[in-house]
Amino acid sequence: MSLNMEYVYEFLKKIMAIDSPSGYTHFAIDFLQNEAENLGYQCSRNVKGNLIVEVAGKNNDQVLGVCAHVDTLGLMVRSIKSNGYLAITKLGGPLMPTLDGEYCTIITRDNKRYSGTILSIQPAAHVYKEASTLARNDETMEVRLDEIVKSVEDVKALGIQNGDIIAYDSKTLITESGFIKSRFLDDKMSVAILFGILEMFKRENILPNYKTYFMFSTYEEVGHGMSSIPEDITELLAVDMGCIGTDLSCTEYDVSICAKDSRGPYDYQMTSRLIELAKKHELQYAVDIYPYYGSDVGAALSGGNNIKGALIGPGVCASHGMERTHKQAVENTLKLLKAYLTE
Repeated sequence: MSLNMEYVYEFLKKIMAIDSPSGYTHFAIDFLQNEAENLGYQCSRNVKGNLIVEVAGKNNDQVLGVCAHVDTLGLMVRSIKSNGYLAITKLGGPLMPTLDGEYCTIITRDNKRYSGTILSIQPAAHVYKEASTLARNDETMEVRLDEIVKSVEDVKALGIQNGDIIAYDSKTLITESGFIKSRFLDDKMSVAILFGILEMFKRENILPNYKTYFMFSTYEEVGHGMSSIPEDITELLAVDMGCIGTDLSCTEYDVSICAKDSRGPYDYQMTSRLIELAKKHELQYAVDIYPYYGSDVGAALSGGNNIKGALIGPGVCASHGMERTHKQAVENTLKLLKAYLTE
């Protein structure tokens, strides 16, 4: 069973180019559904917009689910200021200091798109004594529109209103040394990984051991992405970013296996099996506890689903900021996911 890594990275570039902050994921889901159907899979969506790709298995002793989330961090227009600038509110938990100076796109309800820049309210070093020291948060940052606007009325005339989506650039780059630098690797890198498995199954005419739902959620960053899943699923494996930092063993080259996050421990037997598979295939892996983290497995359990759950993913540096991983971590994650589904 050979993985097509070129497909994975080209897929990643395409999905990164589609804005999909939580609450504005329909274009990204359309893209995923079209790609899955072109590969030959049947798809459905639940009411909240999650995409479900059903893959037949060799037997029906149990039913598995694997999931990744297509929604990303973002911002929303909170209000229009008297000078034509936009006050903001967060979608999810972006690290606000990393957004100072970032280009963004304001997307109106009738799908007009305007460019802008996210800035501190004291952005000029020659004017403001605290330009470099003022805290960066959603109260002290705003959006400067690239339009001739000088009042609330000028902005409204463009069709911009409170509640409009503000998407900021992903800045995706894959280096010759194998690093993948981008915002939203959490979790579009994992979306690409799942499609890498789907592409391999079709190309090589492979069936997983059990019927498996490949699911792509639309509200993970705000806590309820996979709160509802197909009733016949008995095990759910979330593929999401692995954490890197103090007191954690994961690096940008590893597949991370999460034993516990902020909501509690993952299923002991599932986690143990993933560790054994990683050992068997001599993968670069790490087992860690994520202190400030929740996943779609947690949402599914909180939603009352009767399942076991576990979590893996490529190690990602600087989560919710300017993120980075390496091709080695992606390949290790793909190999572990393939082993989980086929052995």
